[in-house]
Amino acid sequence: MNLLTHLRTLFGPAVGAVAPDPAKVPDYLAAIKPAGNPEHGDYQANFAMALAKAAGRKPPEVAKDIVAALPPTADLDPPTVAGPGFINLKFSSAFLARAVQSLATDPRLGTPLAALQKTFVIDLSGPNVAKPLHVGHLRSTIIGDALVRILRYLGHTVVGDNHLGDWGTQFGILLYGYKHHRDDAAFAADPVRELARLYIAVRKLFKQVTDDDDEGPTDDPVKKACQEETAKLHAGDPENVALWRTFMPACLEMLRPIYDRLDVHIDHALGESFYNPMLPSVVADLLAKGIAAESKGAVVVPNAKGVIPQTDADQKKEEPPAIVRKRDGAFTYTTTDLATIRHRMDTWKPDAMLYVVDARQALHFKTLFANARRWGYDGVEFQHVQFGSILGKDKKPFQTRAGGVVELSALLDEAADAALTKYEASYADRKAHGHDVPELTDAVKRDIAEVVGIGAVKYADLSGNRTSDYVYDPDKMTATDGNTASYMQYAYARCCAIFRKENIDPARFRTDPPAVILGEPAERALALQLLRFPEAIDAAAADYLPHLITGYLWDLAKAYSVFFENCPVLKAATPELRDSRLLLVDLVGRTIRRALDLLGIRVVERM
Repeated sequence: MNLLTHLRTLFGPAVGAVAPDPAKVPDYLAAIKPAGNPEHGDYQANFAMALAKAAGRKPPEVAKDIVAALPPTADLDPPTVAGPGFINLKFSSAFLARAVQSLATDPRLGTPLAALQKTFVIDLSGPNVAKPLHVGHLRSTIIGDALVRILRYLGHTVVGDNHLGDWGTQFGILLYGYKHHRDDAAFAADPVRELARLYIAVRKLFKQVTDDDDEGPTDDPVKKACQEETAKLHAGDPENVALWRTFMPACLEMLRPIYDRLDVHIDHALGESFYNPMLPSVVADLLAKGIAAESKGAVVVPNAKGVIPQTDADQKKEEPPAIVRKRDGAFTYTTTDLATIRHRMDTWKPDAMLYVVDARQALHFKTLFANARRWGYDGVEFQHVQFGSILGKDKKPFQTRAGGVVELSALLDEAADAALTKYEASYADRKAHGHDVPELTDAVKRDIAEVVGIGAVKYADLSGNRTSDYVYDPDKMTATDGNTASYMQYAYARCCAIFRKENIDPARFRTDPPAVILGEPAERALALQLLRFPEAIDAAAADYLPHLITGYLWDLAKAYSVFFENCPVLKAATPELRDSRLLLVDLVGRTIRRALDLLGIRVVERM
């Protein structure tokens, strides 16, 4: 059950009786939200002011009329009107107890499937496959995977599409490196490792190393040679095409171990090379429909406002157009992206396409989406799900100590090592203070450290609004206090430990749940928080904001901590109260596990 939906259903007829325009009732009902101060109730309805303004009446009078028009219900304590027309709402404890008891038998933990099922294509990760995954690919991969999981949980059809860079200058680097610097024995023994070495070795020969291999000094002889190898590949040179086909399996294999460690499973991986044969027809169709035009020997499409600046004055005040065919006949990212849209529409017929790409590409996507709509794809939702950067402790873009871009495998290793160090220190401290701590093998400790470390990386990425930058700090990320994955994983492990201590099978609470007793404020607050889980999922899905789930988890963990400190479970006063509290503990564990799974984060039963 979604508590917000339940309240809006209760208030719908009453608001409809007062609203001057019945069509706007859903807009008014959206003003029912969780109360900012628990002393005022569980939820607050703030629509009386808007309704009163539309009707020319005083808000408190409208609020009282709405309360009087509510149908009789035992679900709520009597609503109260406060201030300039706020309606304070509090669920009865009896209702919460029944709702939580029914929650126990629901494998979906109260979350209904979306009423309107859609098909989404989510463009995520998108690495250049000729080089090792680095930290710049992390956020697109993690955020994109979380959105895939969240939307699928609500019943939507979701296609995860990894738009690989497998046709650009990075392959020119490999081709040049292979022809001039390869180690034949190393390539025969381990082509993945040798290609990774060649890529790094050739890049070090550049006069200036940039994130974009197409940028930098034009007088760089090594970079120019790499670009010439790329041009030969695109022109169909037999040797370079044959080498490209030889390299591709090894290049793709570079990606697999990292995706496996991240527990990310993407449905399709269609690279730029897949779309390359389609590009001439895209440009021809854009020209035929008058969407694109020739300009100074190139073919361009308008900016988002439909303008192709011509004069110097126009170019200063207008956003630039996008080139779809250069003067030399080469195609661009925009051309490939338009071909990709056409392929996705023809193949999967999505209702929405989400591009999980960093904020620096905002102008590109603004122009791309505008021209896709002009091209005829105006019935699909296009959304640039943008995100900020990962920063180091110095608040600058995260790099290695040597100043280079951090490889993703090294970052994950560092996080797992930090988790293991934290575990060893915690183990020693707890044992020194006489706590009963389990003796674990080194292999088990490493497995736990891997789950905790990678979970910490993911949670740190997802716990803030995705549009913000965040600071990478493995020590803070693996802390077992505060809003971290480690804290949530520890709360889950603590739930498991309660059942393990008395050898209690939690299955019986899920098949034949006992009556729930909410006699203490901490019990009631925890029950209310458990029932709010569907709200968090719906909100995260509506605006593509996974941090709304981490925010929910933080509130749940705090409510559980207060409950744990104030409400003895195994030593409860009566068997009935003991069972009631065990049911709450089991629901907390199940909810944490489910919420973390929606974020792509695993749990462990011992920490």
